[in-house]
Amino acid sequence: MSRLEYIQRAVEQAAGCKAVHADTEAVVEVFRGQVMWEGVVEIFNLKGHPKAKRAYGWGTGEGQEATYTAVLEIPPVTSSNTAVRAAVVAKSHG
Repeated sequence: MSRLEYIQRAVEQAAGCKAVHADTEAVVEVFRGQVMWEGVVEIFNLKGHPKAKRAYGWGTGEGQEATYTAVLEIPPVTSSNTAVRAAVVAKSHG
């Protein structure tokens, strides 16, 4: 499977519905002058989710060490940047 397919699978599992790839964006999340996260975010349109029309996903690491993150577009998440921010904050709290 390709990187994109793994991310799509993570998004579909998180959303519980079909996801269709829509776009790719480069994101740099900076906090207090330091880069907290930098990478590529894949954007998906969701088919049949009751609250979210879109979701964001990305992978970190390589091979067996790779992990995939999926965030639904439910306010306050409204963009790829806010999806990354929400995931960084969630990871720092838990």
